[in-house]
Amino acid sequence: MYYRLVISVVFAGALLTSCSITKSVRKKTQVVEQKQQILDKKPLETPLPTIQPVVKTPTRSLTTHEKVNVYLHQFGSTAQAEMRAYKIPASITLAQGLLESGFGEGRLAVEGNNHFGIKCHTDWAGGRIYHDDDEKGECFRVYENASESYRDHSLFLSNRNRYAFLFRLGKKDYHAWARGLKKAGYATDPKYPKKIIGLIERYQLDRFDDKEAVVLAPAVPDGHRSLKKGMQLYVVEKGDTLYSIARKFNIAVKSLISSNEIKDNLINLGQELIIPQK
Repeated sequence: MYYRLVISVVFAGALLTSCSITKSVRKKTQVVEQKQQILDKKPLETPLPTIQPVVKTPTRSLTTHEKVNVYLHQFGSTAQAEMRAYKIPASITLAQGLLESGFGEGRLAVEGNNHFGIKCHTDWAGGRIYHDDDEKGECFRVYENASESYRDHSLFLSNRNRYAFLFRLGKKDYHAWARGLKKAGYATDPKYPKKIIGLIERYQLDRFDDKEAVVLAPAVPDGHRSLKKGMQLYVVEKGDTLYSIARKFNIAVKSLISSNEIKDNLINLGQELIIPQK
């Protein structure tokens, strides 16, 4: 009987303790849930920034003809000044500059202001840049600005005996100058003369050989050309004339000239023309 009484007392005590613990745990759980609800409703002291999507305005890449025009606008007068001082045809200088510099966008031109691919050689004490050409990691000259590159090109040709025969050629004989540069070893490319002559004739660079006049090509703005409703762009092809283009689109030649501000009725291969409404 005694033992039954003891067991009953112990069981009752355990039951009371268990109920007490359960109530305590339930109370703590309720407190935690209430705090969490408060935190959920409370706004952050420093709200997170809203990330806006980056929107880039698309721009049209310049055509090759436009790149040439930009280059000629920048360096046409410089080439003419060098021609007057050193008797090197401006057409040759510009054609070499365009070819060697990649229309002014090549690494040597951008990073080193070197527009003529002139290498260091033993007599060069200025800045240097290393670039793969005929061999890997060759040394090329670096200039403070592009004008220095143009002047060094003039000095490079006029102060070396192997180029002396060029200065006995006709001043406007760019064909002979182009072939002579290859013969004297300016470039190793067997097609070098053809490339130089092609640039001169395609973009009429020989017009810069008139030392009495300063010729500037029109600058080309970045981005899209603005066209009015009903207009379109046409790229000049080989054999095109103002008359043939006007006839192709059934418009007046005068309208084509005025829409593109054409002077001397002159258009170039690859040039973009605005075709106005009929």
